[in-house]
Amino acid sequence: MSETPDEKTLVEAVDALADRFRAMPQSRLLGAVPGHPSRAAAGLALARRLAAAALAAEGARPDGGAGGGAGGGPSRELPDAGAFAVGDQLAVVGHDLAAALAALPADAAVALPDGPLTVRALRAQALGWLAETTAVL
Repeated sequence: MSETPDEKTLVEAVDALADRFRAMPQSRLLGAVPGHPSRAAAGLALARRLAAAALAAEGARPDGGAGGGAGGGPSRELPDAGAFAVGDQLAVVGHDLAAALAALPADAAVALPDGPLTVRALRAQALGWLAETTAVL
């Protein structure tokens, strides 16, 4: 399947936030924000959530059933590559998630640790995560 307007919206939101992180000086990246020791840590936490969602979506079956996804293999966590890499990490995993979601029907189930979500619901949740992180910056 090709990228839909919904995935385009997700990619644009990811790119906008990634660019904000890339443009931040070190003093701002390392400054504390509510719920995180630094803005970079908030960005890394978001990138890790998006990466886990992308992994789960890649394991989902196009017929709507939940595939192996996140529960099918060993747990993997996006490494902390440093404050200056957060924008790039966010962009990569955000694009991975958009591509994985674009390959599935909107009503396909994606198995997440907190329970399955449809592609449509996962996309909305990811946009919510992006908005939450943007709000604390």
